[in-house]
Amino acid sequence: MSLDDRKLEVLRAIVEDYVETQEPVGSKSLVERHQLGVSPATVRNDMAVLEEEGYIRQPHTSAGRVPTDAGYRLFVDRLSKVKPLSPAERRAIERFLIGAVDLDDVVHRTVRLLAQLTRQVAVVQYPSLARSSVRHLELVPISTTRLMLVMIADTGRVEQRLVELPGPVPADDVTDLRRRVNEKLAGQKLADTPPLVQGLVDDCSPDRRATMACLATVLLETLVERSEERLALAGTANLTRGGVLDFQGTLRPVLEALEEEVILLKLIGDLEPSTTRVRIGDENKIDNLRSASVVSTGYGPGVTIVGGLGVLGPTRMDYPGTIATVRAVARYVGDLLAQN
Repeated sequence: MSLDDRKLEVLRAIVEDYVETQEPVGSKSLVERHQLGVSPATVRNDMAVLEEEGYIRQPHTSAGRVPTDAGYRLFVDRLSKVKPLSPAERRAIERFLIGAVDLDDVVHRTVRLLAQLTRQVAVVQYPSLARSSVRHLELVPISTTRLMLVMIADTGRVEQRLVELPGPVPADDVTDLRRRVNEKLAGQKLADTPPLVQGLVDDCSPDRRATMACLATVLLETLVERSEERLALAGTANLTRGGVLDFQGTLRPVLEALEEEVILLKLIGDLEPSTTRVRIGDENKIDNLRSASVVSTGYGPGVTIVGGLGVLGPTRMDYPGTIATVRAVARYVGDLLAQN
């Protein structure tokens, strides 16, 4: 059965009131608070249909109703108008992020800002090396037989490795090695570098091949055999703000899920450009998060997505405001990365 416009308006009013008050919503308060243009008896009939269709439910014997996961889904898909951020909110985001000094600072400022603005748990993935390109490779002599390899990605990520050389290497040779690796690898996607690294060894003169082979091994470790993706998390204390009943009686499963980085990466990863994903309650494939909702999006310079960010909270969240904030913060972080 498709719902007519009036029943959809009643559902919108129930969702908005419940999010604001945290109390089950009755027909009398709906008529008092919203200009629905109908009598309480008509609203009660509409609520009965909404309940029968599975969009609202009665949590206990009071007259009030609360939205179900299906009700929130319909609200997000058809009813919610994403709240535009005010100029003051936009300026606050820009000011907070613009002062960042490096990538770590950008990520930590972003995750704190998201948690503060949405009053939920915020998760930000560091720019993924799998989606990055090599900006520059630096070789820093530590001794005649040891180098520090520093890889700087186009997303601002920096990786460092120690290179143990088979014998002493003069400073001029280090300069030549630096030139060769940058000519071959700078600007290349990390995923495309393995054959290029092998080419560095193949093209080397016999007297330098052993040195280049040692360097190539560490290059491959840095560019290809990457450590797991990194995440930043903030705002866990926000989970208790509305009371544990938001999470159907217990927070423990949610907190346990938040400790697993693999789970968090699944929540906010693999997003297309300009896509905001909202997973509500049982739509989450992770059992421990079936009482939670997750709003996430990808971020990156221009149309390139290098990582994901998002927020997690109870299904009773301000979806229009949360979606707008997540989108806006992602856009500002992408602009920052583009400038760097």
